[in-house]
Amino acid sequence: MLFNSLHFLAFFPVAVGIYFLLAHRWRWAWLLLASYYFYMWWRPSYLVLLVAITVVDYAVGLALAGAKGPGARRALLVLSLLSNLGLLGFFKYFNFLSQALTDACGLVGFGYQAPLVDVILPVGLSFHTFQAMAYTVDVYRGLQTPERHLGYFAVYVAFFPQLVAGPIERAGHLLPQFHVPHRFEAARAADGLRLVLWGFFKKVVVADRLAVLVNEVYGQPEAFGGAQLLLATYFFTYQLYCDFSGYSDIAVGSARLMGFDLSQNFARPFAARSIAELWGRWHISLSTWFRDYVYIPLGGSRVGPGRHALNLMIVFLVSGLWHGANWTFVVWGALHGLFVVVPLLLRSLGLGGGDARRAPWRTGLSVLVTFHLFAFALIFFRAQSLGEALAVVRGIAGGLGSGPLLAGVTGFDGLELAIALVSIAVLELVQFAGARRSLGALVAARPLWTRWGFYYATLVVLLLFGKFDEREFIYFQF
Repeated sequence: MLFNSLHFLAFFPVAVGIYFLLAHRWRWAWLLLASYYFYMWWRPSYLVLLVAITVVDYAVGLALAGAKGPGARRALLVLSLLSNLGLLGFFKYFNFLSQALTDACGLVGFGYQAPLVDVILPVGLSFHTFQAMAYTVDVYRGLQTPERHLGYFAVYVAFFPQLVAGPIERAGHLLPQFHVPHRFEAARAADGLRLVLWGFFKKVVVADRLAVLVNEVYGQPEAFGGAQLLLATYFFTYQLYCDFSGYSDIAVGSARLMGFDLSQNFARPFAARSIAELWGRWHISLSTWFRDYVYIPLGGSRVGPGRHALNLMIVFLVSGLWHGANWTFVVWGALHGLFVVVPLLLRSLGLGGGDARRAPWRTGLSVLVTFHLFAFALIFFRAQSLGEALAVVRGIAGGLGSGPLLAGVTGFDGLELAIALVSIAVLELVQFAGARRSLGALVAARPLWTRWGFYYATLVVLLLFGKFDEREFIYFQF
């Protein structure tokens, strides 16, 4: 089910209303039913995969609590990892690996055609498998007490606000919240609704409008000049941010309305002064997941510079593959790895770095360079193939030309461009104003008439300028 659909607008008030009407001991059952219904709206048959992940990791968690000896514990952990990664590998990577094998055989003159499977990737599979695996690993490490109530654990895996695109929650943060009775609190509900409203602004006013131009230009990059390709690349950078952070805002706000606190997933990433800092602000729940379950076990930074650089490259390459089974995502991950590793190696040689008390112009320049490095890498993220990505790069490198900016673009005129640019400007102004405080605190501090004026103005903007075509969120494909 899409957040930006009429069905969700009908489903959510019912889900919340019944949740607060029920006694606490039955709320887990209602949340589980609502979450499964939310997931089944996309493809009912794949619910069995979600249930299977839940049962396996629940059973492994209990078994770990009573396991004797390190060998038995490791075997249980391997069972959980193989179950989760096996599903992920089959649905997401089987065809990618088969095609890679076929291509490799062709290069050495061996005509072997590896088999392919005709399956659809279950929506949100990468998110809820990572969330379930984190629970098992934490239980294995002794950081998490096994959850003995199957219902609570099932809700933890399937909680509908963050089920299909995060934030990826840790058991230690989310699971205890299902055990706590929540009362309806008007102030908390208002804060949640503010965040939901802001998320819808990002999605239907900014992201879905930018998608019109981005989809057309990236759909046939050879047909457009450098100016159009550069504009589409800038627009995709903001489209991706507003699409994904908009989803996160709606998820966090919806959960907050019911009394639950989800993790912050974005923190003004385009204010970052380096790619390393940006990844501490972008998709934070995934970045910290890779830090805790891949980077640190590899040795993290507690090794020499060369090994440290290798650890970082491994993490970014794996992160690229997590996003998609395509060589474009591998290149995207590798680029980010290089953007982080090269400055690190330079500093280890006594080069680069600089005074932390840098001049404002140097900070501004660092932010600008970081944004453009991020946008450049996103060319490979957005393109359907390496050939298309290189066509975009060649087109931009060939010059911007002197023709009209929207030459050859249909369905996106000067008015659309003006609305898009003003929306991006409003987005940045609001985020800049709320840099030191949350959106809720920023608005709540205003006088009553200002607050309601902000709400009504946002609603009017949504109704007048929103794209209500139920366009899917980008990260649903991951």
